[in-house]
Amino acid sequence: MNRRSRTHITFSILTALTVLLLQPALGVAEDTQKIHLASDYWPPFTAESGQRRVALELVHMALDRAGFNADTQILAWKDVHTGLRNGEVDGCAAMWRSADRESFLLYSQPYLENRLVLIGRKGSDVSAVGLSDLAGKQVAAVTNYAYGIDVEKAKGVHFIGGRSDQHNLEKLLRGEVEYMLVDEFVARHLMEHQAEEASKFLEIGVLPMTKRTLHFVVRKDYPHAEALIKKFNAEISKMMVDGTYNDVLELDWIRADIDGDGQMELVAKTDEVGETLPKSTFSILGTDRKTGLSTASNRIVIGGKVYEGWEAVPREFKVPPSIMSPSQSQGEEIFKFKF
Repeated sequence: MNRRSRTHITFSILTALTVLLLQPALGVAEDTQKIHLASDYWPPFTAESGQRRVALELVHMALDRAGFNADTQILAWKDVHTGLRNGEVDGCAAMWRSADRESFLLYSQPYLENRLVLIGRKGSDVSAVGLSDLAGKQVAAVTNYAYGIDVEKAKGVHFIGGRSDQHNLEKLLRGEVEYMLVDEFVARHLMEHQAEEASKFLEIGVLPMTKRTLHFVVRKDYPHAEALIKKFNAEISKMMVDGTYNDVLELDWIRADIDGDGQMELVAKTDEVGETLPKSTFSILGTDRKTGLSTASNRIVIGGKVYEGWEAVPREFKVPPSIMSPSQSQGEEIFKFKF
């Protein structure tokens, strides 16, 4: 056997050994980078791929920025819970806290808050502070809506099931019900994107009937679960500041506590913020149960920079927005009510 043959054989053996030695490390890296999630169907927060699903978009984006490749399967809620229990599913993008779930799941910091508000026809009294105040009233609520437990506990309220918020709006406008319950995010989107119709036909309450914080969760036995949650929390915090939340939620302004001091800053979508501050904004988290309001500071965040009040905002920013989000420019919307 000549030297060239011996050298070739030796090189081949070394190459094979190197591949074998690297395979376990590569396997671990791949396992920790991929994560399989499951959620139930809950538009506009969770839905199938190709539909608007803001909670899944926020979570997938944060995980991607943290270096994880996530996919979400839409299942019946009982199958989501079972899959997490038996290890078939790694996590869930949108879940509320409970003592039972905390026994085997790690929770992220809350990244959204679900708040149910009251909508009535123009001229209606929407000042109720709780579901018990609606005793004797006919109230439309989506059948099998995620707030079902609170609805079932409300005494004396005549809940009328509907297929969707659109279906319930039609009942309301026809006078078949006196009120409808809608997540505040849906109501906020209605007020911002269909302001003329909302003002003409509806009264929209500001006090939440009930609220729950929304979290990303992962199984405690998922590899490096605590590190994953820590990275997720860090990316979510950045997304609240840099305009990502505004883009995904399709809102020009949001309120978010960007520095953890317990006070909400006003975060703009772009550096073209208009000539005046908005009269009302959507708070990501932290509304007070009795007032429906956040503990707010006067700080305004534009392009990641904090300004101490409206007067401190540079004049060149105080112009009407001219740049549309990619989803808006393509004619897509989270939803649009038909009146």
